[in-house]
Amino acid sequence: MATPYVLVLYYSRYGATLAMAQQIARGVEQVAGIEARLRTVPAVSTTIEATQPAVPDTGAIYCTEEDLKHCAGLILGSPTRFGNMAAPMKYFLDGTSSLWLNGDLVDKPAAVFTSTASLHGGQEATLLSMMLPLLHQGMVITGIPYTEAALNLTRTGGTPYGASHLAAGDTPSRLSDDEITLCQSLGKRVARLAAQLHA
Repeated sequence: MATPYVLVLYYSRYGATLAMAQQIARGVEQVAGIEARLRTVPAVSTTIEATQPAVPDTGAIYCTEEDLKHCAGLILGSPTRFGNMAAPMKYFLDGTSSLWLNGDLVDKPAAVFTSTASLHGGQEATLLSMMLPLLHQGMVITGIPYTEAALNLTRTGGTPYGASHLAAGDTPSRLSDDEITLCQSLGKRVARLAAQLHA
């Protein structure tokens, strides 16, 4: 029997959301009996004829419907675009109606994460909006509880709704120590729940 996995599914334009996804995957891998599967989605274009290569040149491979269908848990990440998830992630999720019809994701744990260029650039609105399609899929949404000390200490990203990152300054993709802690904590939490529910 295959080892259950938590799907860490993200879209990243400049690398900050990717850096978060990698830390979240590290958190997942700290839980025995669960693997992390890192996947991304292709960019979308306003030019309908434009296509992406079947396999990206760098980074994680593109997520398939099968990756999503068979996950034991899902952690979804996107940069913030006007208080919402980026179009490529929304486009991918809009194509998952067959999973919804079959109830393939019902009762699986899920969480969300985001990166913004400004502290008040819509982190919480994005996290909440990313939860909506997961609720429609019947997933069990989890956040970060305040028992995680870094949530009270952070001066950059981090919310009870999910991990977040403030991508500001000279090195926008560098995560703060608190952000790294919160990303890993979120990964561990979803992995623990996935292990319990999968059993």
